[in-house]
Amino acid sequence: MPELFEPTQINGMQLRNRFVRSATWTGLATGKGECTKELADLLVRLSKGGVGLIITGHAYVREDGKSSLFQLGAHSDSLIPTMLDMTRAIHESGGKIVLQLGFGGMYLSTTRMMGLSPDDIRGIVTAFAEAARRAEQAEFDGVQVLAAHGFLLSQFLSTRYNPRTDEYGGPVENRARPTIHALRAIRGAVSDTYPVLLKLNCSDFVDGGFTLEDSVKVAIMLEDAGVDAIEVSGGFMSHLSQQEGLKSEIAQESDAYFEREAQVFKSQVRVPIVLVGGIRSYDASRRLVEDGIADYISMCRPFIREPDLINRWQSGDLRNSACTSCTHCFDSAGKGEGISCIQERAEKPQRFFPSVSELVPASPPYPPDTFYKVSVGLEASEVWDPNYVPVVKIEIVINSQVQENCGPSFPVNSDDYQRVFQLVQKLLGREYCGPETT
Repeated sequence: MPELFEPTQINGMQLRNRFVRSATWTGLATGKGECTKELADLLVRLSKGGVGLIITGHAYVREDGKSSLFQLGAHSDSLIPTMLDMTRAIHESGGKIVLQLGFGGMYLSTTRMMGLSPDDIRGIVTAFAEAARRAEQAEFDGVQVLAAHGFLLSQFLSTRYNPRTDEYGGPVENRARPTIHALRAIRGAVSDTYPVLLKLNCSDFVDGGFTLEDSVKVAIMLEDAGVDAIEVSGGFMSHLSQQEGLKSEIAQESDAYFEREAQVFKSQVRVPIVLVGGIRSYDASRRLVEDGIADYISMCRPFIREPDLINRWQSGDLRNSACTSCTHCFDSAGKGEGISCIQERAEKPQRFFPSVSELVPASPPYPPDTFYKVSVGLEASEVWDPNYVPVVKIEIVINSQVQENCGPSFPVNSDDYQRVFQLVQKLLGREYCGPETT
């Protein structure tokens, strides 16, 4: 019987458990699509928190396929150095990471889709292959093709949003052509043993959309074309199919939104099935794997709330994830401020109220736009006093964001403040005026 915490592999990619961080837009890439230290740090925290496989937010394979602000890119060789910084950091933490590749520039735009010529489509297919080559060069452990949630490949699959009558429209075999061609092109651009995964809608859950019957047919085609694992999801990102009403209806019988569909996939497809959607508990995860409904459990928002959720479960604390699926974790991502749980922030009341602050520029090795923030204000601390006391606080600010746990607070006129102040003066005198003599 398969177990959640047993080691497994996908086309030779060794994984320490069956938990996957599903692709998640973080809003932490640069305007050029480069990886940042903030993004790498976020993913390293997930790796250290026990996640077996991390899938990045989808990276656009061509500039005209970009769909979000501060989105990761995979469209240029110039991005490989920052990719390497991130993948090596993940590997040093003992984790595995897959780069999700997508084209979203025509998201649910029927008119623009109709304007794509066969040459245009072949060009996009080539872009997927080139992006996968870059991913392998950048030491990602694999790639995942995004063919779900209404992005371009998913739109081709959907009869509702694909009215074409040429070789890319009509029967499911035609609608699947761009996806199958992209997969085969990727297979030709990377090593034979390089893992290639794909995320697929089991259904669009809209009238006239992609159906479960057609989805399983596509999955069998993907298997024949060399896919190594399929992540089963469903619906569109900006459609009623993603509203809580439908989710609640699905969840009445299961903790997993697409459990019934995953059972159909498992009965007809041989490659591993990764199941995402609504899974919030250890018990549901174990049941889905032990009952053979899914090979891997994929989650997104629970890891935003609790990056160390898997370590907690493995330690024996089997309480459900604290995530309530409110989706407000993405509110700040469009500002380039990353993602975080607003409920968790609400549970941490503000304890420091500065009255005056000054910024002092920091020198290398700190990156540009780094400052020391020196403030005087009131702070609450049960260590000093149950009430607010005046303090001097020193913090590090990088790209306008105050870093957590980066500097001390000293109560004004306290013995600690006086001792530290005197010691700094003493050390400065010793450094610049020579050692003390006795």
